[in-house]
Amino acid sequence: MGDDEHGWGSNGVFNFEGGCYAKLIDLSEEDEPEIFGTTRKFGTVLENIVMDSEGVPDFTDVSKTQNTRGSYPIEFIENRTLDSKGGHPQNVIFLTCDAFGVLPPISKLSASQAAYHFISGYTAKVAGTEIGVKEPQATFSACFGEPFMPMHPGVYADLLSKKMDEHNATAWLINTGWSGGAYGVGNRMKIRYTRAMLNAAMDGKLDNVEFVVDPRFGFEVPVECPNVPSEVLQPRNTWSDSSEYDSTADKLATMFNENFARYEAGVSAEVNAAAPKPMA
Repeated sequence: MGDDEHGWGSNGVFNFEGGCYAKLIDLSEEDEPEIFGTTRKFGTVLENIVMDSEGVPDFTDVSKTQNTRGSYPIEFIENRTLDSKGGHPQNVIFLTCDAFGVLPPISKLSASQAAYHFISGYTAKVAGTEIGVKEPQATFSACFGEPFMPMHPGVYADLLSKKMDEHNATAWLINTGWSGGAYGVGNRMKIRYTRAMLNAAMDGKLDNVEFVVDPRFGFEVPVECPNVPSEVLQPRNTWSDSSEYDSTADKLATMFNENFARYEAGVSAEVNAAAPKPMA
């Protein structure tokens, strides 16, 4: 339907843009066949890509920059809708890239948690995507797009909450960041695991599994998911030093609270209560 910038109206979701702008660093046909296929089609614009003498792009070459990109028309993607419209979603997915390696790879959010994390807009600036960023840095961007939101973020969170309530949609937080430790120690979440978790959530395969509550963040975290190792679902279990995990998780929880302080007056008590709670 679209690569970025979506809206949700009375007739369903829709896209504001008409094309796609994908990151190409380490792109492979195995992991991302649809995007890889666009790089072989006339009309795709490759940006900052190094090519060999035969004109074949090398997506692993970051000698110019790690911010390598591809721009292509949406019709280059086989599984798409050309009118950039869809129905009302049953699942709302927030994507984050946790550089601290403490957030679960998939979590189910309550309505107040969904509003809180929508307003927080936590992710990480990944190396190469912005000038001067050499390693991931925690960042908060309200509504995951603060520069485009002129009103108090609580206004947009209320709109989202009303739409989700009206259409009985479930909110999920998907972490594509690090597992087994923070950046430099742990490993990036495998894309096949992320896809398996997304598919399970959207196909209803997590509706009847057991969930446990994360003690700091309050998320409901599934104890099992098809095609994903169970130990991956509980981030604390992937760290070799559990006390180091605890202190790092408390650090991130504190960062959430410090960031959200500027929004507290403009949201309900229920949303404020959804804040993470450091345990130290």
